[in-house]
Amino acid sequence: MPVLAIFANCFKNMQTDPINFDDTQTAFAYKSTKELKRSRFIFSTMGKSWMVDMGTRLTGFALRVKLPVKGIIKGTLFNQFCGGESIEDCRRTIDALAAKNVHTILDYSVEGLKNEDGYEDVKKEALKGVEFANKSKNIPFCILKLSGLGPTSIMTKAQDNEPLTELEKTKLLQCEQRVNEIIAKVSEKGLMLMIDAEESWFQDFTDGVVYRMMEKYNKERPVVFNTYQMYQQNTFECLKEAIGRAGEAGFHLGAKLVRGAYMEKERERAKEKNYPSPIHENKERVDEDYDKALELCMRNIDRMGICVGTHNEMSCSKMVRIMEEQGILRDDKRIYFAQLLGMSDNISFKLADLKYNVAKYVPYGPVEKVLPYLFRRAEENTSIAGQSGRELSLVAKEIKRRKQEV
Repeated sequence: MPVLAIFANCFKNMQTDPINFDDTQTAFAYKSTKELKRSRFIFSTMGKSWMVDMGTRLTGFALRVKLPVKGIIKGTLFNQFCGGESIEDCRRTIDALAAKNVHTILDYSVEGLKNEDGYEDVKKEALKGVEFANKSKNIPFCILKLSGLGPTSIMTKAQDNEPLTELEKTKLLQCEQRVNEIIAKVSEKGLMLMIDAEESWFQDFTDGVVYRMMEKYNKERPVVFNTYQMYQQNTFECLKEAIGRAGEAGFHLGAKLVRGAYMEKERERAKEKNYPSPIHENKERVDEDYDKALELCMRNIDRMGICVGTHNEMSCSKMVRIMEEQGILRDDKRIYFAQLLGMSDNISFKLADLKYNVAKYVPYGPVEKVLPYLFRRAEENTSIAGQSGRELSLVAKEIKRRKQEV
């Protein structure tokens, strides 16, 4: 390649100015004004913790006594944060995202029955998702949660080194076999799979399963990705150890970096059982560990796949700067940014517009069965300082901009 062409490619990859995450025209180009007004209502409600708490209780009661509230839920929270009630229902969302260069991660967000039939149902749905993803160029990742494939009570016992009965050992073996069956199909189809994080009291057990799968399937490329919750005090060291282990064993490490999803539950359990909370004492420490993790992963990018799973604009900007400094192209397939559907569109669509690899988590499932997921989304938006306010201000800004254009 001529020298001038090489320099041209380098300059093409440079992002000399800070990314404008206030660009609402780009962020919401795929949404109608009607949809934006719905979002404005939802985020204004989420900004009031008492309304979220009351709405959660009333919705649960209404469903128990069979009041006709499904339509209301579907027209508000469900349509904001979910792609549909089935995989097929998600096609419209997948196509709308793809039109803006945003990929999809399909997430079956139903908390299944905690028995063998329920675990088998989750496995079947996961395999169905793999087949669907294989037929679409817009779904690079599948997703899996081990707690949907086996009994967490036995996982907890195993992590605590408590004696297991033969039946309990069999159930854990069956769980790992289900995981292996799904990943084998993912690998065969040339896809990737993210395994979600769990609560700390059985996370070490699930990590063990994940690393065994990585050693088996990540020899040539990162197929299996583990999730690292940086709000836990020991996660950064765990990530360092995982990178070392991958190097010694000769496999690629797949790492999805998130801040965390179970903060209140973790603190409550620690208090109840009288042990030190595993969670960082403040947000500053979480942010520090998250950005250190980005730097650590990028120092080892030659043997890694990285998913920057965050709604934090500063962390995304930091990752962009590191990529520029290391001369890594924006569309390098080893690196993805990911956000949840219905949130942080200002990050997702701006990065996608700049040709970075971006994917949205698109949850799906019957309305009444994804309520636990929807309630968590509402509670998290309320508890994360400024999240609902930031979302609301961006939506309001875009509605105002469109009015001025008319």
